[in-house]
This record gives sequence, structure tokens and C-alpha cells, in this order.
Amino acid sequence: MRVIAIDGPAGAGKSTIARALAARLGLEYLDTGAMYRGVTFAALRHGLLLDDIEAVASLARSVVLEVSDAGVFVDGVDATAAIRTAEVTSAVSKVAANSGVRTEMRDRQQQWATERDGGVVEGRDIGSVVFPDAELKLYLTASPRVRAERRVAEAGGDVDEIERAIAARDHHDSNRADSPLTEADGSTLVDTTGLTIPEVLEQILRLLESA
Repeated sequence: MRVIAIDGPAGAGKSTIARALAARLGLEYLDTGAMYRGVTFAALRHGLLLDDIEAVASLARSVVLEVSDAGVFVDGVDATAAIRTAEVTSAVSKVAANSGVRTEMRDRQQQWATERDGGVVEGRDIGSVVFPDAELKLYLTASPRVRAERRVAEAGGDVDEIERAIAARDHHDSNRADSPLTEADGSTLVDTTGLTIPEVLEQILRLLESA
């Protein structure tokens, strides 16, 4: 099974790079962040209190999630756009910190890769927890300011406000008790600040060749 694990904070370019790398290698791509957003969307849709740990974990175990290039479907509902709204974005860290949710999503991610004999998988704990034996483990990052500017270019907004939100998300994700955001043992740090997508991709392909 060939797995390339890509971790890193929000706005570092993980999704864009992971898609491009998967296409280059002829592998499928999985955005695990979209899975957590899908659970968050479902919890909000059902009116659950996000602090109700067991209720949210139970929902995660029963929800039907389809995450692919065709979009994100939650219990048959097209939630591709909805999972990127401010409402879901502000709530997803709390859902992602739920150990029951993480256990279920981790199992689904491992099953996804097993069924496909590998893939390019991106998230926040892929190399450290989900696939510690991945062929290549990468940690993509960029300065908070650059990450905020990228978000503004994609969806608009105030760059200072988004930079503060990114810093808060980094702190929350890095300090949660279950599977915190961290550089996995054996991972390679790739700083995408000031680099184009092709430049980052070529750097990763060189790492694969040397591995």
C-alpha cells in the first residue's frame, strides 16, 4: 500500500498540493479535513450541542460521508459549499477535538486507503497517527500572514481578521489532547511561503525520488 501523508495547518496549501501530487502519481486523494467538516455540518444540521461529546461521537459513527473529487455529501445532501461556510469553520475545531469522532474518522481513513491500496492523504494527524508508516510524510506550512492572504484571495474577507482566526485555530489544533497538530517523526518540513504550486510539487517529487 502506497500512502503519501501530508499534514500542516490551515491555509498552508495542503489540499492544492495533495491534489496535484495525487494526479502526478496516479493515486487517489483524500481531504480528511472535509470529513471533520462533514461531521460538523451534520451536527449543526441536527441541532446538537457540540459540547455533548457522546452525542456528536454517536453521530460521527452513523453519518454517511462521501468525500471525493465530485464533492462532499453528508447523508446524501450535497454539502460541498456548506462545509466551507463561516459557521462550520468556527465550529469544526471543537468537533475535531472529540476523541470519539477522531477514532471513527481515523478508522474510515485507514479503510479508504486499504480499499485503494494507498493514496495521497492530507490532514493534521495523518503522518503522526493515521499512517505513521507512510512512504513519505510531509508537513506543509507557511507564515500566518501568507496563509491569511491566500484565504482572502480565495474567498474574500479581512486579512487581519482571518490571520487572527488562523492563529487561534493553530493554537487549538496544536494543543488538543487527542492527536494534536504536530510534525510527525520522520516527516519533512516544507515551507510553502513564497513558493508556487509547481515549485512545491517538484520539491516533493525530488523527496520521493530520494526516498
